[in-house]
Amino acid sequence: MCKLFIEADPELWRSATHSLRIDGMVTSVRMENYFWRLLEEIAQRDGMNTAQMITRLYHESIDAGHDLGNFTSFLRVCALRYQALQLSGEIPKNVEVPIGGLDARQILAREEVVRSKQVH
Repeated sequence: MCKLFIEADPELWRSATHSLRIDGMVTSVRMENYFWRLLEEIAQRDGMNTAQMITRLYHESIDAGHDLGNFTSFLRVCALRYQALQLSGEIPKNVEVPIGGLDARQILAREEVVRSKQVH
């Protein structure tokens, strides 16, 4: 089992710092390359670069009333949710399909049904 992880490309878990400007403030985000690759794919699906997509996530999260005290963790979870939603079939694996065109309310409702079944 561990060989699948141990012998993977070490570049995946090397960290990289990206600087971006949000509302005129320069901020740096440090994450493993694997997460950066996923975030880049998410951004490209909707015709954005990674910095534009991260800025949009930031603004929409603030608008929704979220406390983004650990924004880097939020971005990691976004990347992992993206993969999980692809595996479940909620997000098409075809990267030509924009995420912005998906019905988020329906996807979230289906997730809620699955969660409620797991609790009972």
